[in-house]
Amino acid sequence: MTTHASDTLPASAPDATRIEAIIRGRMGDPFELLGPHKTKEGVMGLTVFAPDAAEVVAITPEGSEIAPLSRINPEGVFWGQMPGGFDFGTPYRLRMKAGSHEWERDDPYRFTPVLGEMDEYLVAEGRHEEIWKRLGAHPVTHEGVEGVSFAVWAPNARRVSVVGHFNAWDGRRHPLRRRFGAGLWELFVPNLAVGDLYKFEIVGAHGDLQPLKADPMSFRQEQPPSTGSIVHGMHRHEWQDAAWMESRSKGTLHDKPVSIYEVHLGSWRRGAEGEILDYDTIGGLLVDYLQDMNFTHVEFMPVSEHPFTGSWGYQPVGLFAPTSRYGTPEQFAAMVDRLHQAGIGVIVDWVPAHFPTDAHGLANFDGTALYEHADPRQGFHQDWNTLIYNFGRNEVANFLRCSGTFWLDKYHIDALRVDAVASMLYLDYSRNDGEWIPNQYGGRENLDAIEFLKGTNHQVQLRTPGAATIAEESTAFPGVSRPVDQGGLGFDFKWNMGWMHDSLSYIQNDPVYRKYNHHQMTFSIHYAWSENFVLPISHDEVVHGKGSLLNKMPGDRWQKFANLRAYLGFMWTHPGKKLLFMGCEFGQEREWNHDVSLDWHLLEDEKHKGAQNLVRDLNRLYRDEPALHALDCDPAGFEWVDGGDNERSIFAFLRKADSGTRPALIISNMTPVVREDYRIGVPEGGDWTELLNTDAEIYGGSGVGNSGRIACRQEECHGRSVSLALTLPPLATIILVPDR
Repeated sequence: MTTHASDTLPASAPDATRIEAIIRGRMGDPFELLGPHKTKEGVMGLTVFAPDAAEVVAITPEGSEIAPLSRINPEGVFWGQMPGGFDFGTPYRLRMKAGSHEWERDDPYRFTPVLGEMDEYLVAEGRHEEIWKRLGAHPVTHEGVEGVSFAVWAPNARRVSVVGHFNAWDGRRHPLRRRFGAGLWELFVPNLAVGDLYKFEIVGAHGDLQPLKADPMSFRQEQPPSTGSIVHGMHRHEWQDAAWMESRSKGTLHDKPVSIYEVHLGSWRRGAEGEILDYDTIGGLLVDYLQDMNFTHVEFMPVSEHPFTGSWGYQPVGLFAPTSRYGTPEQFAAMVDRLHQAGIGVIVDWVPAHFPTDAHGLANFDGTALYEHADPRQGFHQDWNTLIYNFGRNEVANFLRCSGTFWLDKYHIDALRVDAVASMLYLDYSRNDGEWIPNQYGGRENLDAIEFLKGTNHQVQLRTPGAATIAEESTAFPGVSRPVDQGGLGFDFKWNMGWMHDSLSYIQNDPVYRKYNHHQMTFSIHYAWSENFVLPISHDEVVHGKGSLLNKMPGDRWQKFANLRAYLGFMWTHPGKKLLFMGCEFGQEREWNHDVSLDWHLLEDEKHKGAQNLVRDLNRLYRDEPALHALDCDPAGFEWVDGGDNERSIFAFLRKADSGTRPALIISNMTPVVREDYRIGVPEGGDWTELLNTDAEIYGGSGVGNSGRIACRQEECHGRSVSLALTLPPLATIILVPDR
């Protein structure tokens, strides 16, 4: 076989302009030149770009020679006329040689598209609700050949290529087919497999070569600081949680106990030498701990891949990829499965509000502001130096919505806690006059974001019955947890940031001044059922100089722990579901640091161990007593007995369920003074029992309280005909129930 380079091309060969476009990486649609084509004379020709080869021969899949190709350009463009009978769809391979080295490969430019017209239509409409099945990198068998199908959305790009070790990171070798209808680019690359590293090389709208981009739809990425995407496909975990998923699909969480333990996977526990643990190890430890502590759910701070560890995951670039810091997608799935089999629900933080400016991410993806707004008054977040998604663009809203439902569907996540919702709802969020653009009606509401959130919540309810969404929303925006068909945003729950700020402000006061701030503990009841609330003591309250929860408490060491226990008792009995950040349950003393483990050695101290014992028992009681959870979202579940005793800083209220369930009486004494013979009106006579006392010795308290059965007297108090005479322990919350 003879190969040659010639300035005079064969008459039937491709023209020099298109050859130059290939070797300079400027060919917008490689299928115009590469692969089989009919010549002007009506015969079939084959064009191949193989810069590493000295000789190229087209062969049958069985290895028989079809025709040699001639080098028509010194940089590695080969062309040859095919014999009669060779046509589009004829299977062939390429045999190549350079020196003594010979190899064979399939030609990616002989294959038909993997994406169909319906994919294009649905992507353009923003209604491709399982977009992760089509875009990204998927190991497939296409037309009888194993390989990987790549697809990416980049409508303004002039050229998109997939690059990796398999092609020496040379963007000229595997440019993608352009699908003009929806701005999609795709290519089936034969002989690639799971584990291959790749990125997209993009020539932008103005002809500028962009930084190499990670795949927005990748299922696995390299461990930071590396930024490549890894061919993986959908995880291959075989689920064993069918009973849990069946149960989840029936009903909602509104009338169930929901006690959430918020966890940062990298700092909850570490190895003996401070090393980060993997999903398998963390999962086993978490199951044991959560079961022992009686939490119903665990909430993971964002597990989506993110480049900067110090962002704690709140600046993600891989919205479909569990972070590789702790292992593989299979290990993550197995951890979720293990938690489910232990009866523990799994919540993940999901971040659709903004994304980082890292060059390998979504920023300026195809040389234009594609995922973000071009105008910084709409597209740049000043607080976090991040970019804001363009929620009004169909394809962007579709991408984000699918990233949320993906975790619920494919990883069996039970709820999404949606981060920074307030920043999404308002165009002027954290902006001064002149720094934002009003909506079409002149208002400050982000109408596109509102529609996006409604659409996402609707899809969650439609696709994954029983799964929930929870909004971190800090304003008085109406109807956050009201159904969409009733004019709301459609979330199942909203974080009660007002309760958190008020109650923490109150508890940080010296007890002698608390009588002047009594309203901070009672005001939340005025709006407690305006939304379906979660009471959050989250990571945000124990970082950035705020100190630990324990060290917010005033007084000496004894009083700090007593205040902490009284506060937790009040929180667990207040209407609303519960969320507690890791470490708060045992009184972590230092502020949280994401780079080191929690201080588990503190449990050797009886005060810290006592606080942990209290949270364990509060969770058990909260689960076992319907009065404490069944009507969390219904005003019928709460009644003040005495909410106005500001002089003594005492709060007394009832929690109730249905008429056949015993009520619970809660009294919090927020001063260090023991109150003897404290009379309190109760709704029924007979004997009552103190179920829990945060001042009990087992919790590190002084042991003041009410033992045995406490008999009611026919003595009117608080507008009731019967009452109890109690001893109120100092800085403590007690819970009593009637004996029936």
